[in-house]
Amino acid sequence: MKPLPEPCSEHQKKSSDSAARGEMPSVEAKAAPGNTELSAESPAQLNGFTVPPSVTGAASQTQSHSPSHAPPLNIQPPREQWGGKYEFLLSCLGYCVGLGNVWRFPYLCYRNGGGVFLIPYFIMLFFTGMPLFLMELSLGQYGAAGPITVWKCCPLLKGIGIGMLCVSTLVCLYYNVIIAWTFYYLGNSFQSPLPWSCDASANAKFCNTTNTTISLSPSEEFWNDRVLGVRSSKGLHDPGPVRWELALCLLAAWVIIFLCMLKGIRSSGKVVYVTATFPYFVLIVLIIRGATLEGSLQGVAFYLTPVWERLANAQVWNDAASQIFYSLGIGVGGLLSMASYNKFDNNVIRDTLVITIGNCTTSFFAGFAIFSILGHMAWRKGVPVEKVADTGPGLAFVAYPEALALLPGSVFWAILFFLMLFMLGVDTLFGNMEGITTAVLDEFPQLRANVKQKTLFLGLLCFGFYLMGLLLVTDGGIYWFTLIDSFSTSFGLIIITLFMCLGISFFYGVNQFCQDIVDMICHCPPWCTKVLLYFKACWVFCTPFLLLFILTYIFIEMYRTSLHYGLYVFPLWGKALGVCMGTICCLQIPIWAIVAVSKESGTLKDRFQKAIRPLNSWRVNNLNSSTQEQRVEPERIDGPFTVNLTEVDFTAMAWESSEA
Repeated sequence: MKPLPEPCSEHQKKSSDSAARGEMPSVEAKAAPGNTELSAESPAQLNGFTVPPSVTGAASQTQSHSPSHAPPLNIQPPREQWGGKYEFLLSCLGYCVGLGNVWRFPYLCYRNGGGVFLIPYFIMLFFTGMPLFLMELSLGQYGAAGPITVWKCCPLLKGIGIGMLCVSTLVCLYYNVIIAWTFYYLGNSFQSPLPWSCDASANAKFCNTTNTTISLSPSEEFWNDRVLGVRSSKGLHDPGPVRWELALCLLAAWVIIFLCMLKGIRSSGKVVYVTATFPYFVLIVLIIRGATLEGSLQGVAFYLTPVWERLANAQVWNDAASQIFYSLGIGVGGLLSMASYNKFDNNVIRDTLVITIGNCTTSFFAGFAIFSILGHMAWRKGVPVEKVADTGPGLAFVAYPEALALLPGSVFWAILFFLMLFMLGVDTLFGNMEGITTAVLDEFPQLRANVKQKTLFLGLLCFGFYLMGLLLVTDGGIYWFTLIDSFSTSFGLIIITLFMCLGISFFYGVNQFCQDIVDMICHCPPWCTKVLLYFKACWVFCTPFLLLFILTYIFIEMYRTSLHYGLYVFPLWGKALGVCMGTICCLQIPIWAIVAVSKESGTLKDRFQKAIRPLNSWRVNNLNSSTQEQRVEPERIDGPFTVNLTEVDFTAMAWESSEA
């Protein structure tokens, strides 16, 4: 493989030395585009390179006799930036540390061999999670654009950005319903006794140990009857009426999201100081409280007891990979969009290591908070821990609330827990919504400049999601929730990330991509260069191979197993509808690839080669100056590279001009 180029500081040094000697800077010594401050008399750009003033001056003298008009100026609206590096770190950490860390990872850990599950989990983190995370951050930061516009680096792959937008839309559709459930539980937590506890008079029949005909617990009854109303629905085909309590909670959730995102990252960047740090405070408090309870060690032992034979099971490795994707939010466009508001010289490698390791560490420690209290509930009931353990909504809204109801001061602990769930959900939804809004604002930049139009767009977007989400708060809404949750981030997401990895590695060029990262990290420490070699090997070999393994396993499981919620088995047409959701997301890749090829001219081979070349505007970093002034640039033709000029061409032009 071609060795990595020198750090950015060396390039700049060579560039300044050659300029002092009056020489033309070479291609390798060009400055990073994000570090160049443009003015009204900025040097001309050709093929992504800076043309010397002597060349442009000579060219203008030869054309001075012919009448010409100055090109119109293109005034670009200012693009926002994070107020500081901690806003970006907290936003990404809050986006990654979501509900899956609390209600999915602990369950997967005990189901797949306890502490043994950490082995495949961290292997998948280092060989798929981290490389793809760094790829998204680097792509967004270098291009300073959202999931769609950023594919100017390879127009053939624009469909990847459209596919990310489709996945993000499906996730936003059902994810805010979880926040609505959390609101409902939070409102009911301000009463004593808690309505899902045995102390409530209405639950006496469920807590009577002599009554063997009723097997439901009070928390199960509250969840299924009062929250979901699922007993009034016969299945997917019978959604029933909208539950007005949940509809109001869903409306409140979308109003909060709208207000927090009203001013873009300037508002959401400040909100994350609370929403991203508060869950850590609650987890620490729950771990300390759980450690003081009887039976807590039984729950922790159940969580971590290793079963080494499970390593030979392919499902364990697939669960580890799916949890990495689910937790890190890869391939949805949120990471790419948030990174696009970074400063050009931000150290993306450092951010990748901090965020991914911090996210996975949070998942591990959340298991102690969950299973210590579940162990206490198992001790109180005199049953094994596996009888009270659950995953997903069953853990967050049935098992854990029931465990909290057994604690002294249960009202306080319930309020604290559901506030934590609310913060976790809001942060993740911020990232997903940011992916959608950034993509649209980059495609229609006039919305970014007009505050009223931008506010109207964001309001209509949130209201549209609210109307579509009403289906999920009907009596049978949990069935539609399960369907979208199961297929929105399934095979379609894996295919999108696989093509992103292959496209950057082999079409755009892995060497060029590594050079772009080095250009951004101007003062690149030696360890960054060595780590980049590791990521380069992952992008080319390890990550695509593991993604193919995951994709194969998903298709096998999809064929062999049926989708169900509780005792209800989804019909074949429902499962087919879920497959169509995933197919629509990944079909965007070939559709937009055909569009890109059809726009070019020449033979099919020529069209393909032109479609994978970066556009001229890809090399221009659309960041604002620190004073947030508007930038004025000459009009650029957004077309592929068609001419490859060298230093000899430029010096020859200058020589001919001097002879004239």
